[in-house]
Amino acid sequence: MANSNTIKQKELFGHPVGLYVLFFTEMWERFSYYGMRAILVLYLVHVTTGDNPGLGWSNGDALALYGWYTMLVYVASIPGGWIADKLLGQKKSVLYGGIILVAGHSILAVEQMWAFYTGLGLIIAGVGMLKPNISTMVGGLYKQGDIRRDKGFTIFYIGINIGAFLSSLIVGYVGEVHGWHYGFGLAGIGMTLGLIQYVLGQKYLKHVGNFLGKSENKEEKEAMNRPLTKVEKDRVIVLFISFLLVIVFWGAFEQAGGLMNIYAMENTNRMLFGWEVPASWFQSLNAMFIIFLGTSVALYWAKRKLKGKVATSLFKMIIGLIIMGTGFFFMSAASAQFESTGASAMYWLVLAYLFHTVGELCISPVALSYITKLAPVKYASIMMGVYFAMTGFGNKLAGLLGESAEGLGEFTVFTGIAVFCVIFGILVLLFRKKLESLTHGAEDNEREMLEQEAYELADPAINN
Repeated sequence: MANSNTIKQKELFGHPVGLYVLFFTEMWERFSYYGMRAILVLYLVHVTTGDNPGLGWSNGDALALYGWYTMLVYVASIPGGWIADKLLGQKKSVLYGGIILVAGHSILAVEQMWAFYTGLGLIIAGVGMLKPNISTMVGGLYKQGDIRRDKGFTIFYIGINIGAFLSSLIVGYVGEVHGWHYGFGLAGIGMTLGLIQYVLGQKYLKHVGNFLGKSENKEEKEAMNRPLTKVEKDRVIVLFISFLLVIVFWGAFEQAGGLMNIYAMENTNRMLFGWEVPASWFQSLNAMFIIFLGTSVALYWAKRKLKGKVATSLFKMIIGLIIMGTGFFFMSAASAQFESTGASAMYWLVLAYLFHTVGELCISPVALSYITKLAPVKYASIMMGVYFAMTGFGNKLAGLLGESAEGLGEFTVFTGIAVFCVIFGILVLLFRKKLESLTHGAEDNEREMLEQEAYELADPAINN
């Protein structure tokens, strides 16, 4: 971690300024990633003729590549985290990851198959270096037990989704209307802006993300060298069990870029006042809902904690999975409508994305914060890397489920996902107390800190 525990940091709206440097870096990185994701499957399945030709792949082949690609993007976080913990530190790893990402997106703009696969490979490597380490740096901005940490991750997460929202609209439109490779190139420009901003903001990150192998801090050196304690081992066990929720969640949620993306293009009546809404624009709904609902969901959980009700990280993650799974019942309704009338209404997609978003807000930023609370210092980035790897396995599962729709049909797949997520969430809920006992009180003092620090639920940090 960082030695921000003992060094006074400049603050803005109640949080370290470094948070906003990381906010904008991740915003532009997600602009590039989600922009490319919004058009990748559409490019693969689009016909090879016309003004904007694609590759003409079958839906199954496109979803298979999508599953492998999105899995590898996140699995690469394990070596990315290891490199940070053992060789470079998080700060330098983010920098090098950003440079590799710029190269990858730029090469994708070239209309050649060698460039297509090379670009995807570089993006996988770049995200692997950047993603786990920038998230770990956010946690390092706050001392142990600082109640602002969860709020900081929510602010950071809103930055992620501003980038995702803008990219789905801008890159999606440019890719579908003006040319797929123009869209890929535009995503690269976004990453370049993020990299420049990160370099210029280094003065606010001096005390976070440094390589602990060269630390002058005695406690940090000892933490890197000593074996794990019983408490640390138990907490790692809880993290790995919580990662099962992560795999199931993303296996369902990531239908957004695959099966739901194709469903929007092929089976949805997208006419609105005489104009056809681009299929890729539906990708922006999730990000838009996060921007509008992010602080409200965080506020709800903070109020619940103050009232003494259950609001632990694990509880939030379980509830998030159940809510997200429920959203797939709307896709079941859409599929039933399509089978009976030949087209389904857009509002089914809107409702599904709304429930998916509320579920995501209960699990994804919470899981990021949870890892920084429980992970041993010496394995901070590696554990974050493992989390993103689990996200990657969930993405691969999503691709496999999407492929199965060709044989089983969309109604069966969507309904099956909904039922499984709800049942799995309820089963984990039954073992929640036992699992939380293994955290050895990592979150026990948060309510007391809220009260002692006169924490106001409508403070500037919540409203920004």
